[in-house]
Amino acid sequence: MRAACRETAKPDELFVKGAEQNQAKQVCQGCVVRTECLAEALDNQIEWGVWGGMTERERRALLRRHPNASWRNVLETARTKAQQKAVTA
Repeated sequence: MRAACRETAKPDELFVKGAEQNQAKQVCQGCVVRTECLAEALDNQIEWGVWGGMTERERRALLRRHPNASWRNVLETARTKAQQKAVTA
C-alpha cells in the first residue's frame, strides 16, 4: 500500500497555511492509509501539516477534547465498523 500523498503531492504541498490546506486535505480523500496516517499524527502529537485529512488546528481541537485516547485503536475500530456496515447495506 502506498499513501496517496506519495503518489500525487510534493511534501511541501501538505505543509501549507490558510485556504491552501483545503487543497492539501483533498489529497487524503480515498487514501488507503488515511486511518493509519491520522492515528500516527494524533498519537505522536505531530504539530505541522495535513495528516490523514486533518489540519494541525483540527487535530489540536480533537486532542484537547480527548487527550488520553489511543487514536490508532479508535480510528481502526471506527473504520472496521464502517466497512462492516457498508457490506451489510
